Amino acid sequence: MFFKKLLQPKYLTLVLVLIILASAAYGLAAANVVPETGAGEGTGTVSGYTISNIAYTLLTTDPSKVESLSIDVAPTEGAGAAGDVRITVDAGTTWISCTGPVTTTWTCTFGSGSEPEISAISNLEVIAME
Repeated sequence: MFFKKLLQPKYLTLVLVLIILASAAYGLAAANVVPETGAGEGTGTVSGYTISNIAYTLLTTDPSKVESLSIDVAPTEGAGAAGDVRITVDAGTTWISCTGPVTTTWTCTFGSGSEPEISAISNLEVIAME
């Protein structure tokens, strides 16, 4: 009985219109193109930027602590130059804003009194974005 009603012309027309609308919506969504940007996050190699030439500067008054560090942040193909770079050496508890760039080099300075001990730095995480 249900199938007999479904085969009536008004229901077939409704189903056909719904199929056409769904196909059109799918086609429009599939046509969206998002350009490549300098975005990425993770451990190891991440698309968007290449991080290199990491250099630590020790605190003059206490060479067991790091005063600042410099890093080169070079965009990969399709990405623009970095406009904002931040680092963390404590697994994301504290983020340090970096200044620059001078060519592709950014300088990240720890605030006075918050310089980390060299022995406490086990990883460096960098966030770079356009």
